[in-house]
Amino acid sequence: MRKLLFILLFIPFISLGQKDYFNELVYADSLIQNNQIELAYSQLKNLEKTIPKSDSLYDYSKIYLIDVISYLENNSRLNEDFSKSLEYGLEALDLLKKENKLFNKEFAERKPYMIKNIAVSYSGLKDYKKAKKYKDLLYKAYKHKTLPEGINEYFNFDFFKLDDKNIWGYEWFEELPKDRFSTSFTKIVYYIYSTNPDGSDKDQLYRLHVIMFHGKNENFDYVMDKRFETETEEIEGTMYSFIYKEDIDFEKLHNDVIQIVKKDIQSDTKRVRSKDSQNSKIEIEL
Repeated sequence: MRKLLFILLFIPFISLGQKDYFNELVYADSLIQNNQIELAYSQLKNLEKTIPKSDSLYDYSKIYLIDVISYLENNSRLNEDFSKSLEYGLEALDLLKKENKLFNKEFAERKPYMIKNIAVSYSGLKDYKKAKKYKDLLYKAYKHKTLPEGINEYFNFDFFKLDDKNIWGYEWFEELPKDRFSTSFTKIVYYIYSTNPDGSDKDQLYRLHVIMFHGKNENFDYVMDKRFETETEEIEGTMYSFIYKEDIDFEKLHNDVIQIVKKDIQSDTKRVRSKDSQNSKIEIEL
């Protein structure tokens, strides 16, 4: 998080107006440096009620408030406190919309990331209809080519912890090809990680891909694939018990992932590719 005091030292004191907003911001900064983020949030919220737009510190107070809210949103979401992360996410998004003219391009690009975070929170609360509403905003921006790099091809839509694992769901914007034999196509990937003592990601254990079914079937369009890597090989296998229509039921998908991880369900087939060769050895297991 940026050092507020460093920024404020470059602002002439003569422009600070009658109220000592400078000291209030410095106090908020001191709370942050001492990891008292929630107290800093309260301090900045109180300042928000009093500082006028005409004050030279108004812009800085808003930017800093959004930084603090974003930190609290992220921390709540990663701790699966989705009600709180949703509250912070909606507040941050509202500020980003209202104060859009204050921010440079880099700062304004945080808006789609916050929309993504809100979708994750709604998914965490099992409110998939509202999650879709915010995902649709991202799809609209994708079609208009207004998404910044880093979220312009895919986005995180789901996150949860299961025992000693972190599970991240990512969705690709590209739509299902009409020609089912034209290319390989992945719509969703769930990344399964082991965790460090502090709960952060450690090692990627395997991935669950929702891939296009190469063929015509009235009952499904996608099928689940389980994939992992060793030092020398990439190993893949299809799980035909887990199938999905083009309009994916994300609640079912979420529950399927839980089932696969909890029961350590293995693939029905096995495909092995050597990392140092273009050749593939394919084994079929019934």
